[in-house]
Amino acid sequence: MVQFRLPRNSKIIEGKTFKFSKPTSTLKIFKIYRWDPETSDNPRLDTYEIDISTCGPMVLDALIKIKNEIDTTLTFRRSCREGICGSCSMNINGINTLACIQPIENLENKIKIYPLPHMEVIKDLVSNLSHAYAQYASIKPWLDTKTPTTSDRECLQSPEERAELDGKWECILCFCCTTSCPSYWWNEERYLGPASLLQTERWLADSRDKSTEERLEKLEDPFSLYRCHTIMNCTKTCPKGLNPAKAISNIKKRMVKRK
Repeated sequence: MVQFRLPRNSKIIEGKTFKFSKPTSTLKIFKIYRWDPETSDNPRLDTYEIDISTCGPMVLDALIKIKNEIDTTLTFRRSCREGICGSCSMNINGINTLACIQPIENLENKIKIYPLPHMEVIKDLVSNLSHAYAQYASIKPWLDTKTPTTSDRECLQSPEERAELDGKWECILCFCCTTSCPSYWWNEERYLGPASLLQTERWLADSRDKSTEERLEKLEDPFSLYRCHTIMNCTKTCPKGLNPAKAISNIKKRMVKRK
């Protein structure tokens, strides 16, 4: 039988418990992944008992309450609190999502919170997204019209052409989809992943962009695009309700047509 050996200090252990002062019907238990790179300790799960009647309705509200009132050492990203910036992406009860739009009342009494899976952890719930952003930059995520504009008018689109971008431009690069993809887990160095490929299709679908051939040519290898096996985790987990799997399928169709 195959035996898997975890690296030293990688096994998660039970951590501290912060109990609420008295029983209440509005009590929720948050078990949160904690890891500090400045120590040699194993990562741990700390337990926090929260009276959710005293905080806002979303998981991010509970995290802010914990940091402000219970444990100031807890580290996580946040910014807009409106599901727009993607900063607070994390794994909540086994699902990658945004903490700011995840209602606490929709979750069980025990809520487990981890950083995004398969990414290097900087500290606690903060993942290192440098590689994912470098992959995003590699697709040249900007409009390339090829020829300089001599007119003082905008580069216009018809309503039908603009509609082709719907379901693509709304991506906020939270990378919930990318970090839920098993193909990306195994091939992250060469497979671009659902988020970057969704953004690629956004520019391929833009009638104003004139670099279609160059964009497709960059994907002409066994890994950048074709490691996608249509597992659909990306679409199931997207907190914005987008369909990265469909976007990847559209790119594959474009690749066939160009041949």
